Amino acid sequence: MSAANITNVAVLQNPAAFLNTFQFEISYECLTLLKDDLEWKLIFVGSAEDETYDQLLESMLVGPVNVGSYRFILETDPPDASKIREEDILGVTVLLLTCSYLGQEFVRVGYYVNNDYDDEQLREEPPPRVLINRVQRNILADKPRVTKFPINFHPERNEPKEEPIETVRNGEEPPPSPYQPSE
Repeated sequence: MSAANITNVAVLQNPAAFLNTFQFEISYECLTLLKDDLEWKLIFVGSAEDETYDQLLESMLVGPVNVGSYRFILETDPPDASKIREEDILGVTVLLLTCSYLGQEFVRVGYYVNNDYDDEQLREEPPPRVLINRVQRNILADKPRVTKFPINFHPERNEPKEEPIETVRNGEEPPPSPYQPSE
């Protein structure tokens, strides 16, 4: 059983311009005292084929964490468009929210993100170069893909690990993942 659980993630300001900040209201609970920090990360997947284009948008430490329920707003700058291949800016990508304890990731919430022009004419007749100031992102917030990884929250107890559990919030089967973490 996990010592900490995400109870809700609300995507704020969605849809939004590609160049706007990301804002997530994250609610979580802690079931046992955690003496060390929880590390929260937000990662933008820049290319489904090459993880070198992924961008760590935010990494923050919260802790130590007492037993109870918590909520905070994670706000971060958008990805640096100059670090994304032009052919990967428009279309579908992925945004990953992760939480780790003692260097062990125990939950990952993945969202599909659709980036497209904010104007019908630009969508029908795209210019030769992407006009980043006209791109709008839409995070598919109602269908997150949640993967939980069993970790040992209390290494001094030598608790055994279990298999990862993957769910989709609305109960549907999870879609195939465009992102495979490196081992």
